[in-house]
Amino acid sequence: MRNIYILGAAGSIGLQTLTVLKENREHYHLVGLSLGSNHKTNFEILENFSVEIVCLRDETMILSYQKDYPDTSFVYGEQGLIEVATYHKPGILVNALSGSSGLKPTIAAIKTNKDIALANKETLVMAGDIVKKLVKEYHVNLYPIDSEHSALWQAMNGEDKSFIKKLVITASGGSFRDLNRKQLENVTVKDALKHPNWAMGDKITIDSATMMNKGLEVIEAHHLFDLEYDQIETILHQESIVHGLVYFIDGLVKASLSVSDMKIPITYALFHPNRRAYEHNLELTNLSFKPMDFNRFPLLQVAYDVGKQGGIMPTVMNAANEAAVKLFLIGKISFLDIESIVIETVKSYVQIEHPSLEEIIKTDQEVQEMIRITYGKR
Repeated sequence: MRNIYILGAAGSIGLQTLTVLKENREHYHLVGLSLGSNHKTNFEILENFSVEIVCLRDETMILSYQKDYPDTSFVYGEQGLIEVATYHKPGILVNALSGSSGLKPTIAAIKTNKDIALANKETLVMAGDIVKKLVKEYHVNLYPIDSEHSALWQAMNGEDKSFIKKLVITASGGSFRDLNRKQLENVTVKDALKHPNWAMGDKITIDSATMMNKGLEVIEAHHLFDLEYDQIETILHQESIVHGLVYFIDGLVKASLSVSDMKIPITYALFHPNRRAYEHNLELTNLSFKPMDFNRFPLLQVAYDVGKQGGIMPTVMNAANEAAVKLFLIGKISFLDIESIVIETVKSYVQIEHPSLEEIIKTDQEVQEMIRITYGKR
């Protein structure tokens, strides 16, 4: 049996990972996890899985949880995430956290020789070069869980990278894909959270609507597959059936297709290089593809630009977006304000060519705090 750790177990990806584990209990032992703020969901998870270490968000809840689960060790907060990630038993860490909070635990887990199944895009966006160096140094595996990156990974399997002309990442277009920019002026949070194809967490659903999610995926693909940004394209594909395409220099194109179910890439990452039987009904009719409109989705162009600049700029963009999305979700700014805040922040920030991990974390905190103070009082 392989030991599993899940950070963000109560979120969308985390819960789907738990479903995969339930269906394959004979192969895995869930050692540790982190929970969210919904106590009902937390208790349902703990009733179904006997785990050794659990990270809570709130220190004041530890005694209550400890009373109900005396055989489990409870920790909390950012340091608690590190303690789960560095727990002494070897295994694989599924990082399903949202936002920049996923970076430190990923690095901590790598340094304790755990493999990483990564759903936290921000880890590679902020510190891709550092993470890749550590993965090589500690001889661990880094498996992508994102549907697009899993699709590309599988399509590239066994191929010589020098024969790859380009990668293409597909995008559904998000909640507002049929609206023009004028129509975006008065959209609501409720509207934005209605993704047409996927059931996801709040932040990633908003990022999908602004196309920032696809921008983060472009930067992530650059680090995962060691290809230049000019070799990574994005296209609109509303059906979300083709998740990635690989173009080869001889004219062949390999596409990876599946139903819109995150349990497929999750299962592949956990069982790699093996596969598990999975019942699905994939309809291949009415597939459509459209070129990406960077005027309609300006944040995608920003992501390409900061990715090419490298240095501290991807961290600046990511932090600005993370803070802006939080403000939009609580009604402090409009949907289009997300774009303007990110663009203005990136323009105003001074580049650091080769930032250390400490500089990356400091910059992330500074940018997010600056945006909270500047725009959060509206």
